[in-house]
Amino acid sequence: MNRSYRILPVYTADVSGVCSALYELGGMVVMHDPSGCNSTYNTHDETRWYDRDSLIFISGLTERDAILGNDRKFMDAVAESAARFHPRFVALAGSPIPYMNGTDFPALARLLEQRAGLPCFAIPTNGMHDYVCGAGAALAEIARRFVPPGGVPEAHTLNLLGVTPLDFGGTETHTQSSLRAALEARGWWVRSCWAMGNSLDALSHAGGAAVNLVVSAVGFAAAEVLRARCGTPWVAGLPLGGFAPQLAAALEQAQETGACAVPYAETISADADADFTLIGEPVRMGSLCAALSRRGQTARVLCPLEADPALLGVSCRVTGEEEAEAALRGARRVAADPLYRAVCPQEAAFDPLPHQAFSGRCFWKTTPDLIRFFEEEHWPWD
Repeated sequence: MNRSYRILPVYTADVSGVCSALYELGGMVVMHDPSGCNSTYNTHDETRWYDRDSLIFISGLTERDAILGNDRKFMDAVAESAARFHPRFVALAGSPIPYMNGTDFPALARLLEQRAGLPCFAIPTNGMHDYVCGAGAALAEIARRFVPPGGVPEAHTLNLLGVTPLDFGGTETHTQSSLRAALEARGWWVRSCWAMGNSLDALSHAGGAAVNLVVSAVGFAAAEVLRARCGTPWVAGLPLGGFAPQLAAALEQAQETGACAVPYAETISADADADFTLIGEPVRMGSLCAALSRRGQTARVLCPLEADPALLGVSCRVTGEEEAEAALRGARRVAADPLYRAVCPQEAAFDPLPHQAFSGRCFWKTTPDLIRFFEEEHWPWD
């Protein structure tokens, strides 16, 4: 039973990641799965469900259709809904059952595009990967489909890539507005936010930014697509504490040279005896490492997510509960989602940092505004 879970939950799945990334863009997302899985998504992963609607549907895959195959029924239902609701696009997301059956989603998307007369695409999900894979692939497809190549970059403008409630909380936190304010204070203006608080039209003008700021691993795939299509360099990081000036300098350098950068990577420690052990999404935790480094403290990162290696530095990938427990042995002080406390050494100090993609809504109302929480003047962990 290697890599099984008996204490910890698993991270949000790739299918829910697709729904989260595309929630506000005016499209229609169809999860091809048995009925009931939509409620799992909107009651655990999606805090925006309380105050705004989105065209997110479940196909209601039956046992008979799964065994015998009935793609025509699926296509008819999607085409009928598209004709009724007039979405900007249709995104198809797979789940374990159609994955095992070998459903050809790209072919279905091509047929639906011809039939419905609007952009249709498939996101290669199967419910067996985490939200970074699904949300990242969804935003990359938006960049590929809706951002024209080329574009004249406007100085000191950037796109925020990878902003979803799964990493930045929902309606009860204000990290997004604080992030914008922190960047504007250093002379950088946000052109578009992928993908909260902006429409598909706003995202389609992303090619005019001078730099793309990857604020979570979800945004990396889109950053690579935009670099190929528009020539826009990317920088990964969050302006946390004393790391904010270093991140601003990296943005300036990227604008001048066109080179991509992960400025926090050099501050991540490989030492198991580091002052802090941080568990979670690599851009957030890597930026926190850099902020701690500015305060004379060392930190290492354990990454349980399927993030691109370019974002990890010397972070240790941990897959499964047993690997996490083994990596945490001897840790002196741990910062992670509160649910990780159960697998940490008893003698280790623990600092809770709720992560919605891990613990869902358990700590929704106590999730901090990351930018304000880690202000250098009011550092919380002295």
